[in-house]
Amino acid sequence: MATGCFWCTEALFQQLNGVKSVVSGYSGGHVENPSYEQVITGRTGHAEVCKIEFDPEQISFEELLKVFFNTHDPTTLNRQGNDVGPQYRSAIFYHTEGQREIAERVKSELDAGGTWKNPIVTEITPFEKFYPAEDYHQNYFRNNPNQGYCRYIIAPKLQKFEKVFKLKLE
Repeated sequence: MATGCFWCTEALFQQLNGVKSVVSGYSGGHVENPSYEQVITGRTGHAEVCKIEFDPEQISFEELLKVFFNTHDPTTLNRQGNDVGPQYRSAIFYHTEGQREIAERVKSELDAGGTWKNPIVTEITPFEKFYPAEDYHQNYFRNNPNQGYCRYIIAPKLQKFEKVFKLKLE
């Protein structure tokens, strides 16, 4: 799943009951084994993503999608806040036809429900390859809670997230 910066996505999904692991990385591009320095140029086609392994008996794919859509702005093309470029796009990389159908349905329901005043631009694309990001990107918020970006961007997002999804947290 891609919601802009993978540091925020990772910090949120790591807290959910039923999520076994969250790995930051890159997907959706045309360069083999890209580096962060390559991806942030916006020229590799990759998005910053999180690979989320979950236990479907504890949390469903649909529940993960509800968290996904409610923790970023899925109506801005190639942008999340100050992060601009295709590497920060909103995207779901599905693994099965069932996941594609669920993602399309949830997206359509949210669009029809008028949750946002603009249409959802989240791309729903078949998963092809995932490249883990460099080690220093993994568990970024947990390892760097006092870093500026973490304190001023991720921490407030986590506080809001914890209020909205408190029944789903570990």
